[in-house]
Amino acid sequence: MARNRQRDRAASAAAVVETVDGGLAELVPDRERPRAWTLLIDGAPQSHVDLDDPAHLSFEYQRRLGHIADLAAPPNKPLQVLHLGGGAFTLARYVAATRARSTQQVVELDGPLVQFVRRELPLDPGARIRVRSVDAREGLAKVQDGWADLVIADVFSGARTPAHLTSTEFLGEVRRVLRPGGFYAANLADGPPLTHLRGQIATAAAVFPELALTADPTVLRGRRFGNAVLLASDRELPVAELTRRVATDPHPGRVEHGKELADFAGGAAPVTDASAKPSPAPPASVFR
Repeated sequence: MARNRQRDRAASAAAVVETVDGGLAELVPDRERPRAWTLLIDGAPQSHVDLDDPAHLSFEYQRRLGHIADLAAPPNKPLQVLHLGGGAFTLARYVAATRARSTQQVVELDGPLVQFVRRELPLDPGARIRVRSVDAREGLAKVQDGWADLVIADVFSGARTPAHLTSTEFLGEVRRVLRPGGFYAANLADGPPLTHLRGQIATAAAVFPELALTADPTVLRGRRFGNAVLLASDRELPVAELTRRVATDPHPGRVEHGKELADFAGGAAPVTDASAKPSPAPPASVFR
């Protein structure tokens, strides 16, 4: 009965709204989970957080990033993780909940957004999570060589990834801060004809020897705009286990790697700082 009353209160709770640097931030209560919220910026969903269960990942792409965090090291081993892009700190909360004693750095440019999220959705004071309000590439440059077991890039400005976070020079910095055998995981968004996604695969292939890509099959076939998660490393990837996990998600995805992924890239050229462009804007229908 108490749980039902708590759920009823959450269902009737109003959204919390505040203007931040990136636009209008809204925290909308989840009517199915008592202390869960979705963060939107100018109407675009950014993050979902369940304060009672931070290991719960609602968004498809966040579940896939969670799988990668799970596979980055043996179970329960603490990780050193660098998050480029903070949102509501969903993945940082997930790692803290699933790998105690992990040390994490979050780089989020939007200082007012950081303050808003910290106030409304407080981080566990016992979690080793440091948040810095600087540009992602500026923050990356200040991380020491070989510090990170995992770097997660999930940076969007106006629902687009900034151009300076799409180049070989940027990924060269990512590889610098990864320890040998570390993982780089990036949330990418694109739609037909998938020019941006193919270019990002080629760019990562110019820096890392091992790649895999996971997404909804309809996105990979270029039938709709959506998210894809790119995984890169200097060591052999756990493709079989990642494929199994993605295939059993509530919304099953597909994993491409090796020759199939190279064929998917279709001879796209790597992106450099000189040629970089932001990721494409999603069509308005995506958020309706």
